[in-house]
Amino acid sequence: MSWKTDRRSFYYQGAPEPEDPVLDKGKVALLVIDMQNTYLDRPDPATLSAGDLARYHAWTPFHERMYGTVIPNNQRLLERFRTLGLDVLFARIACLRTDGRDRSLSQKKPGWNNLLLPKDDEASQILPQIAPRDGEIVVTKTTDSALTGTNLRLVLANMGITHVVCTGIFTDQCVSSTVRSLADESFDVIVVDDACAAGSMALHESELQRLHMIYANVMNTDELIGYLPAAKG
Repeated sequence: MSWKTDRRSFYYQGAPEPEDPVLDKGKVALLVIDMQNTYLDRPDPATLSAGDLARYHAWTPFHERMYGTVIPNNQRLLERFRTLGLDVLFARIACLRTDGRDRSLSQKKPGWNNLLLPKDDEASQILPQIAPRDGEIVVTKTTDSALTGTNLRLVLANMGITHVVCTGIFTDQCVSSTVRSLADESFDVIVVDDACAAGSMALHESELQRLHMIYANVMNTDELIGYLPAAKG
């Protein structure tokens, strides 16, 4: 089994295998989405009430996947892209005003997605384990899609990028919204399965099945690295 035959939805049963992507230097970029401090911040479970403690434990598999799989694979991809001189970009959720008035409606509704992340706060910064380096582009958004709320489409087009490799969180929310927007703008998109996470594996796997072969090709880190251009001499 490989990415060409895995994760097929009902729509693509029996369809021909997708072609191998051609990832050339200057035309492929890595886009790391919303890997920010706020999502790994956890309270002391000893201070929590019964309901909050249940929610704490419900999120434990996500944190285990982040530390055990997603962060290490993002580090591998960043190291490889940087070594090969390929473009690396980041997207993060952050509002320009401290009161959050500039946020989109989806980030003002009550509940889990009610995000107030002023751009200079520690919570809104990208995880130190994968911090951007000097010269790497970081776009700031108050939307799920990294294209809708930023000039990212123009930036990618100006740079000559045709293929965008997407990683990050959450698979079923900001990653998915970004991937669909990129596809609608005729970018070729690859989603790296083991470099992404959703709140649960069920949500993660379900969303990848929806994305695969229509909005993106979905593969794992090793498969993606195998398509990157070889280092010169």
